[in-house]
Formats: sequence, C-alpha cells, structure tokens
Amino acid sequence: MRKTVLITGCSSGIGYDFAHYLHRNGYDVFATARDEADVQRLKDEGLNAHQLDVCDHLSIDRALKWVLSQTDGKIYALFNNAGYGQPGALEDLSSKALREQFETNVIGLHEMNRRIIPIMRAQGYGRIIQHSSVLGLVSLRFRGAYNASKYALEALCDTLRLELKGSNIFVITLNTGPIRSNFRDNATKMFKKHIDIDKSHFKLEYEKEVLAREKQKNEKDPFTKESDVVIDKLVLALNLNRPAPRYYITSATYILANLKRILPTSWLDRVLLKV
Repeated sequence: MRKTVLITGCSSGIGYDFAHYLHRNGYDVFATARDEADVQRLKDEGLNAHQLDVCDHLSIDRALKWVLSQTDGKIYALFNNAGYGQPGALEDLSSKALREQFETNVIGLHEMNRRIIPIMRAQGYGRIIQHSSVLGLVSLRFRGAYNASKYALEALCDTLRLELKGSNIFVITLNTGPIRSNFRDNATKMFKKHIDIDKSHFKLEYEKEVLAREKQKNEKDPFTKESDVVIDKLVLALNLNRPAPRYYITSATYILANLKRILPTSWLDRVLLKV
C-alpha cells in the first residue's frame, strides 16, 4: 500500500521534524504550512510542500487538490498537527482571542477531517492522527483557551473513533507533554498580542511565570523532550495493523493523567497550581 501522508503545521517543531523523517524514510509526505515563506523553505529543503491554512476553506480545497492529483485520489494518513497556544487568564482573554484559538485548534481540524473522511471511506482505509496534549486531560491556570481547545479536540476524537468503528479508518490521539520546539515562542507572541499585562490582576504572576519561560527557553529540564519521542509514536500510528487509539508521550503526560484518575479534585488542584 502506498503510504501517502498529509501533515498540517509543518513550519517548525513536530510537524517539521516528522515531515523530514518521513521524507528520509521513503514515505510520500505532503508537508503544508500557513505562510508562503515557510512553504518555500520546506521546498528548498527537498520536501513536497504546499500552502494550507486550516481556517481557510479555499486553502484547504487547493491543498487537497494538490495532494490528490499526485496520489491517484488516495490518502493513507492525515496528521492534524496545526495549532498554537494562547496563554492568559480567562478573565483577561477577549472572546475574539478565544474564538481564534478554536478556529485553528478545533474548527480547522474538524474541517480537515470532514474533507478527508469521504476519501478514506471510498478507498476503504485510512489513519487520522490528532495532535492533542496533556492539557486535553488536565488544566493549568493561564492556559484556559488552549485547555478548552484541547478538551474539545478530545471530545471530537472520542466521538469520531466511535463513528468510524468498523470502517478500517483509525483515529489516533496523541497526548504530548512538553516538547522542545517553537511552540512556547509562538504562544508568548499571542500572549503579548491579546493580553493587557499592565491592567491585569495577574501582572506579577505573568512576569514570573509566562514571560519568565521566554527567557528560560534554552534551559533544559527533565520533563521537556525532543521531538523524536513523538515521532516514535507517530511511526507506530502509521504502521501497526491496529494502532492504539491513544498514545501518551512524555513522563509529564503519564504523571498528570494518572494523578487526575486517582486524586480527588481538590488534591489535584493543589498539584496543578504548582506546575
């Protein structure tokens, strides 16, 4: 079977690294990114790349036409990787900023699935890999918009998995913990764009926590891992005859998910306030 893989959000981080991994290992990989400059960079690096903004229906149409014209109308796997973080206390976050978070992390992913599922049903097989997070399992303060988008994604994944039962289309959820990438840098940009720090009740906490992480981005910690730990699970999701419906990635995900399962809510809250 020709393993054609479409990936969203390949400008950096996990999507970028996984696209290059697949290319090196003989897969037909179709790398996409929102910005044309990133697309050109991917092409210059030898990848088959195209512009795709998951919030733009016409952009999705063009990208799928580009892929299908090269694959006899078939797609083996879709990796829904596009997304970003939006720090900030919920009381400081405008409805517009929350809506934008959902447009990319939830609605855009949903639209990709809606376009891909009929193709996979017609061919009789497929893999849909959804990039969720440990923050789809537990919530941290100042991450409300991102938490909410990933909780919504969890519901979509669980529902879609039930609805596609018996179709030979597998839905696989990745719950990643902290991975070394540009994710935090991009999240900090969104924080500065949407949050009025000086007028916030949480100004001091923002300076000590959210902005301090920007300065510490190159420091190593035992919980932040390289993208290869995600790629290992992605390879299983692509190649196992019956992949697991969910993969926990990094010790942080295992620890926090298990604490949520066994601790009373009030005890878990005390733990999460220290994270």
